Amino acid sequence: MKRRQLMGYAGAGLVTTLVTSLSSHRQAGAQSGGSLTVQWLGHTCFLFTGGGAKILVNPFRTIGCTAGYRPPKVAADLVLISSQLLDEGAVEDLPGNPKLIYEPGVYEFQGIKVQGIAIPHDRKGGKQFGTNAAWQWNQAGINILHLGGAAAPISIEQKILIGRPDLALVPVGGGPKAYNAQEAKQAIQVITPKIVIPTHYRTQAADNATCDISPLDEFITVMQGMAVRRSNSDTVTISSSNLPENGAIQVLSYKF
Repeated sequence: MKRRQLMGYAGAGLVTTLVTSLSSHRQAGAQSGGSLTVQWLGHTCFLFTGGGAKILVNPFRTIGCTAGYRPPKVAADLVLISSQLLDEGAVEDLPGNPKLIYEPGVYEFQGIKVQGIAIPHDRKGGKQFGTNAAWQWNQAGINILHLGGAAAPISIEQKILIGRPDLALVPVGGGPKAYNAQEAKQAIQVITPKIVIPTHYRTQAADNATCDISPLDEFITVMQGMAVRRSNSDTVTISSSNLPENGAIQVLSYKF
């Protein structure tokens, strides 16, 4: 049976809302063609806009590796949380009243099917930092996979669920809670996404003594041979009609 429970953020607390037959109230264009705008808000936090929906993934508190970023206080219709650690699960200051999903399972929201896939958040089977939810959904005709803070290899069963994403957001900076460059490469070889946006790496904003993740250069080096696109912006627009079949790395620039 499909999981049809959404957690809605309301004021200072969380309320449970039972969602019924949302497919009959499908929002026009939610999964159809068009274009998807992806904005990097720092660390593993991204805002996806397209198909009549705004989906925010992993808003954070400014602490540790996120201390130098601006708080991602942006409006969204739906918020996906990979874990309830401070760098991936801060919702108390978000504007409006977005719906919130933070547990693996299968959900529907405005005609969009959202699937949360459980992957350990550490290299000890989740015993250190628990379970990470990798999020998969289709928005504006783009199949999206956000791996959050995945730290374990992708299993055959998970690969079957994931298929081949058009866009994969992959942690690359290592540390105890996410893939390092070589582990990220192995995950990419398994899922073969058309576009990879690297996440969870050391930047000028994440350059402090308490941050134990590596810079992007290490990942780019191990991915030698894969095309790299560098943007001067924190935003990229993607459409299903111009996806690179052989794969490319898209690097965004955080705006300080």
